Amino acid sequence: MVDKLIIVESPAKANTIKRFLGGNVKVIASMGHIRDLPKSKMGIDIENNFEPQYINIRGKASLIKELKKEAKNAKKVYLATDPDREGEAIAWHLSYILGIPEDAECRITFNEITKEAVKNAVKNPRKIDKNLIDAQQARRILDRIVGYKISPVLWKKVRKGLSAGRVQSVAVRLICEREEEIEKFKPEEYWNIYAILNKKASNKKNKFEAHFVGIDNKKEELRNEEQVNKILEDLKKSEFKVCNIKESDKKKNPAPPFTTSTMQQEASRKLGFTLKKTMSIAQMLYEGVKIPGKGSVGLITYMRTDSTRISEEARSASKIQIEKQYGKEYYENRYYKTKADSQDAHEAIRPTYIDIEPDTIKESLTNDQYKLYKLIYNRFLASQMACAIYDTISVDINADKYNFKANGQKIKFKGFMVLYVEGIESKKDDKENNIPDLDINEVLKKEEIIPKQSFTQPPARYTEASLVKALEEKGIGRPSTYSPTITTIIERHYIEKEQRQLYPTELGKVVNKLLIENFTDVINVEFTAKMENEFDEIAEGKEMWKEVIKEFYGPFETEVEKVEKELEHVKLEDEVSNIPCDKCGRMMVIKYGRYGKFLACPRLSRM
Repeated sequence: MVDKLIIVESPAKANTIKRFLGGNVKVIASMGHIRDLPKSKMGIDIENNFEPQYINIRGKASLIKELKKEAKNAKKVYLATDPDREGEAIAWHLSYILGIPEDAECRITFNEITKEAVKNAVKNPRKIDKNLIDAQQARRILDRIVGYKISPVLWKKVRKGLSAGRVQSVAVRLICEREEEIEKFKPEEYWNIYAILNKKASNKKNKFEAHFVGIDNKKEELRNEEQVNKILEDLKKSEFKVCNIKESDKKKNPAPPFTTSTMQQEASRKLGFTLKKTMSIAQMLYEGVKIPGKGSVGLITYMRTDSTRISEEARSASKIQIEKQYGKEYYENRYYKTKADSQDAHEAIRPTYIDIEPDTIKESLTNDQYKLYKLIYNRFLASQMACAIYDTISVDINADKYNFKANGQKIKFKGFMVLYVEGIESKKDDKENNIPDLDINEVLKKEEIIPKQSFTQPPARYTEASLVKALEEKGIGRPSTYSPTITTIIERHYIEKEQRQLYPTELGKVVNKLLIENFTDVINVEFTAKMENEFDEIAEGKEMWKEVIKEFYGPFETEVEKVEKELEHVKLEDEVSNIPCDKCGRMMVIKYGRYGKFLACPRLSRM
């Protein structure tokens, strides 16, 4: 008989934890969930106060038998699944299967898989947190009800096999609405005028660029070529003179350490990773990677978090590392404000061991693991470094009544930028504008005047990174849901990805139109964000989950019944193509299949 049995989700996590515990401790994996709602039916007893009907997951019978056997052979069982609502639910289902009493102190959690964290968790077990389980159940049951009640409407009116999800449908709606904005967009003409100037009797090195800003010190928008030509004609005889110079220091602060959302966005922008890939690799880094001489090592803290908080131990370790590597002037003790609606259950994502530098273990990691670990490591270290400082100069230049401005900057102290610079969604022209030493009233040499016609651009299509940012800003979903939400709508062929941009498919547009026209109270941003807040309230013990579901279900059921009646005699007309059927000669119609559009004979499509 073993003293302690510790159950985790994965073999990798089990291997990492084993290193820190004594010989009479066994660590095994449950391989994720072992109980869930059935796949073949809703599995919720609506009449019995929404009681869920959980069953053992098919194919896990032998694993469950093994878990029971190992639990019987242990003096004490600890459930060490991940430290979030999903992990709490897995632990709860395990306790049910293994017959562990509800009030037993069997639950242990740790934000990082280190010797100190694991041993401390084993010394301080707690009861399973029913509030966290109820929050997870509420989300799962609400989503199951929405899916089971709305999806049949899609089957009747579009095609069999389609499904509607509460959060996924809102994500599709955002992408469809952005596409509509792009289609309706009408470009507007605008112009810029650039003056290439120089110090008189100077060489090319003193050339710099100024841009038109206004007339008689009032801002002026240039909207057409006629307006621009009038200015260009006047500038032929105008003298460019310096009228004001402003010099200052500008500080640039580092970005906070990663949350789940910012890690997903930055890995998308800098590494080209999909959200699914980012989370899969992060899970590996958290659970443990084999390193020669060290065994299996958990390299990062838990990767599902919305907090930018870090521990004092990590803060101290970063100070030592920064001062050793760069010097004392590069360190700054920084605290970052966590957003008001953040759960703040875990620290930010950071390396567990600051002395394990990415390049020292590169050979032990896959290329993708190395890239993501380096990104997380550098981002964290940079977050505790000094500001970058720029010398900036702004020069006002007049050409008679026409006002121009030249801006320039030169880095004086790189600070955190020696290590890390945050990625941007769209790269603009960041060419340097080196402005020479100038004096007030100095007359400048006019080298060239360049007019440039431009047109306003439509809003950019979402990328995975920008969609995550939008979902987070609108309060839709939580750290654990961003990746599965976007992965699901791509797999269902409601959206597709081309050159990293997300487009709605024709199928996605049809489904979105049907849902928002008929279920506007459910498939909208405000409702989805409100429900996320309700789940948070349940997790904090401020709301009862069955009451939340009950309050939702009554109006929702009425709405579903109304829609079904209204759509009963409505037939969605097929879109007619310009291609004749080679069998009957009639124009073929456009249908929607699992993989998008296809052509069908109109006669057969009505049979």
